[in-house]
Amino acid sequence: MDATHFYEPAQGHGLPHDPFNAIVGPRPIGWISTLGADGVHNLAPYSFFNAFNYVPPIVGFCSIGYKDSVRNVEATGEFVWNLVTRPLAEQMNQTCAHVPPEVDEFALSGLTPVASRVVAAPRVQESPVSFECRLSQLVRLTSAAGAPIDSWLVLGEVVGVHIARHLLKDGIYDTANAGHILRAGGPADYFTIGPEQLFHMYRPR
Repeated sequence: MDATHFYEPAQGHGLPHDPFNAIVGPRPIGWISTLGADGVHNLAPYSFFNAFNYVPPIVGFCSIGYKDSVRNVEATGEFVWNLVTRPLAEQMNQTCAHVPPEVDEFALSGLTPVASRVVAAPRVQESPVSFECRLSQLVRLTSAAGAPIDSWLVLGEVVGVHIARHLLKDGIYDTANAGHILRAGGPADYFTIGPEQLFHMYRPR
């Protein structure tokens, strides 16, 4: 038997569950709050999320399908990313629910919308870290052949940052003890990180 399992994605993976998300992971969760043009709050988690630039700081999430978050960001030019920690996992999961645009996921999950400082979109009061963002690019993805895909990459410049003071140790953000959770690839798999995973390695001079 061959030592590796090879497949071409266009022909199917031939496994019980697509391994792509599990290999590219675990990934930070894009818990995105927006405000609709009609004034309705929206809150949804995105598995495809990350940071892409330092100066200016830019973060982005990708929506599979043109969902409420994308529509709201396109209409208002703003969104907020909220950190998901272990105590917020169940409420985050509730915001995954497929509900009509007029449903406020803050109310659905028992979370508290609180005013941002720079943008109109609300942030999650219970989250210890939030990034207020202004839209920098909205990109519809394409295949290698140039065919449009029903996936939308939203990139935003971070224009305001909220950090709970208890997570600043001597002025340095305490990632190891913040309780981040990350999305893995299985149907229901998540990971936490903590001090036991921390190690230090400096770049060569």
